[in-house]
Amino acid sequence: MSNMKEMIRDVLPEWVKKPLRSIRLKQVQLAEYLIIYAQPKRHRKALEKLRTKAHKKVKIKVAFFAIHSSVWKYDGIYKLMEQDLRFDPIVVVCPVVNYGKENMLTEMGKTYTLFKSKGYNVVKTYNEEEDTYLDVKKEIAPDIIFFTNPYRGLIEDGYYITNFKDTLTCYTQYSFNVVNINQVMYDQLFHNILWKAYYETEIHEKIAKEYARNKGKNVVITGYPGVDRFIYGVRSGIDIWKNPDESLKRIIWAPHHTIDNRENLNYSNFLRYHQFMLDLAEKYRDRIQIAFKPHPLLKVKLYSHKEWGRERVDYYYRQWEELENGQLESDDYVDLFNTSDAMILDSGSFTAEYLCCGKPSLFTFSDLNVRERFNEFGKLALEQHYHAYNENDILAYINRVCDEEDIKKNDRKEFYNKYLIPPNGKSASENIYEDICKSLFIF
Repeated sequence: MSNMKEMIRDVLPEWVKKPLRSIRLKQVQLAEYLIIYAQPKRHRKALEKLRTKAHKKVKIKVAFFAIHSSVWKYDGIYKLMEQDLRFDPIVVVCPVVNYGKENMLTEMGKTYTLFKSKGYNVVKTYNEEEDTYLDVKKEIAPDIIFFTNPYRGLIEDGYYITNFKDTLTCYTQYSFNVVNINQVMYDQLFHNILWKAYYETEIHEKIAKEYARNKGKNVVITGYPGVDRFIYGVRSGIDIWKNPDESLKRIIWAPHHTIDNRENLNYSNFLRYHQFMLDLAEKYRDRIQIAFKPHPLLKVKLYSHKEWGRERVDYYYRQWEELENGQLESDDYVDLFNTSDAMILDSGSFTAEYLCCGKPSLFTFSDLNVRERFNEFGKLALEQHYHAYNENDILAYINRVCDEEDIKKNDRKEFYNKYLIPPNGKSASENIYEDICKSLFIF
């Protein structure tokens, strides 16, 4: 049947296909509108059931749907619920399917291992031996679900939000949102049918109210839980740097994954600076060490890049692992940030996140129009970084870091105090946890 449809589409002239696409789009929009309109009623009904359950002292089952170990933001919330006898939290490792089965198995294995090492209650949703997927509704039956990503097609469809309309669903952005793709970040069906959308600042709430079809009625401003554990302005935490010499300046290089402009963001300078950064580490080996912290999607995109491929990519990543004053970092980065001295970046979320560490950072521009790819908050954050447009700008920054020259220090502190400190005198995780508790137990 599907082949027949494809054959018909192939022979139809464009003047016929164009209005048909328009009709299909309007059908989808109407269907989504009806779902969005009905969703608050579903949430009220689910909330009433949970309040009854809580009144009877039955534990509330909370599932955290995890995908990439490197973008996990719910540590604080999980731990608060783990310590509260009213909740029964579990991490559900979901299969990432948009880059093939090999990548799915690698990511699931890495993510599962991380949570096991933390002592979390964790389960995989895919059984490799039997080639079967876990029925979360039947075997876990969560009362509340925290999602870590809004995109349909990223994870197996059975774990997407549309299959949990009668469950209370929560979400905080998978990255501190700075990008100017507001329809994608705030007005997918996903965002509109959440029970609670926990966003970073008043600016982000304002964007949601402007762009979301539900006018941001499910938004709660809590701060961003991904930065709760960052320490401002000093080296602190578990020292994960290869070279123990504390006189060496510790610099993170964090290239973005947008090497192919697939998302119309085009931030990444990796293809331009990949060899330069290795040479830089060698040139300054007596003064600095560099941690290569690529976006988790960069590797799989380089695998399919016509000038790279698996062998070249693996060799390049291995060079950073083996470098005397370099290292590869691909997982949790809290201690990496807290024990660093500076960063070179062209990524999105780190543009905001690293400002919570209070240390100097350099944003490398791929072109002169990069600012226009940032939203209102992102443009403000971008101005707190030093800027580079070529290799000489990067070298000048390295020298300033080594000499501890930092003219933006006070501006960063002012920005941090104004925009990055969570409300209510609490961490973002505490704000989210308390908002849920008030909804369930105080009414």
